[in-house]
Amino acid sequence: MVQLRSGPNPESRGVPVLSHPVARRSRRTRETDTAGEIETDGQNTEPAVSYSKTVSTPADSEPNRESRPADATGRHEVTFTLEGVRAGFLTCVPVALGVGGYGIAFGVVARQAGLSVAEATLMSATVVAGAAQLIAVELWADPIPVSAILLTTVVINLRYSLMGAALQPWFDRLSPTQAYGSLFFMADENWALTMSELRSSLLEGRHARGAFLLGSGLAVWVFWVGATIVGATAGGVIGDPDRYGLDFILTAVFVALAVELWEGRSSLVPWIGAFVTAVVANHVLPGRWYILLGGIVAAGLEVMRYDE
Repeated sequence: MVQLRSGPNPESRGVPVLSHPVARRSRRTRETDTAGEIETDGQNTEPAVSYSKTVSTPADSEPNRESRPADATGRHEVTFTLEGVRAGFLTCVPVALGVGGYGIAFGVVARQAGLSVAEATLMSATVVAGAAQLIAVELWADPIPVSAILLTTVVINLRYSLMGAALQPWFDRLSPTQAYGSLFFMADENWALTMSELRSSLLEGRHARGAFLLGSGLAVWVFWVGATIVGATAGGVIGDPDRYGLDFILTAVFVALAVELWEGRSSLVPWIGAFVTAVVANHVLPGRWYILLGGIVAAGLEVMRYDE
């Protein structure tokens, strides 16, 4: 927009005059970029020309920015409602069915190791970590090697610290009871579903359902504990679970979840890094260190990718 100002020349009689672009200018010229104006001062009495422009900002050019729910600080808003619990539970049921098959295998192995049905059920209800529980059962002996079991399970479950850190941008807006109560039910499967849900809410411009992890975790917990009871009770009838391919169920579940976490070619670097690290560590180091080391390498590569 161009605004014309009348000069002080009395002969102009208040009629605006626009100078030619190549008209002589004053010795001093002051440019104000932020206001989008060019003014002249000095001895020149010719009229000044003011330019008004519109500057587009990233917020204006982003189509869904204003439609995204945000709290008072402008951050993505996180809600914790029964609707979120319900959505998480129903979404996770198909995955929890696969976890249930793995739970049957654990129940069978636990009975073969000498645990009672009640002991196997109590372990599944309070630990809720399939890999750690299977390792603990494999080490089970008389007397029980407490130190070896604790060290092994801690190493295996350290990956949960990385998974919890990934949820921090959303969970730091929940109360401690909501956050830590949900994290108790966190497993690999429902964590992957929750991350997919939280990222989708950000892209779709809706509230993030903070209770999704709790609902999906409850689905995993119900099927895991129930399947443990079935496996421990009918262990004598089922026999070796490997005959039915139950040992492959968890692998199949993780392959399906990987599809949800795939972000294109950019995911290749951390995935390949984790794979190579885990394979090498499995051949070089004893125990289950490859799980933790693979996760640490993948996390480091992901951080470097985002920093770039």
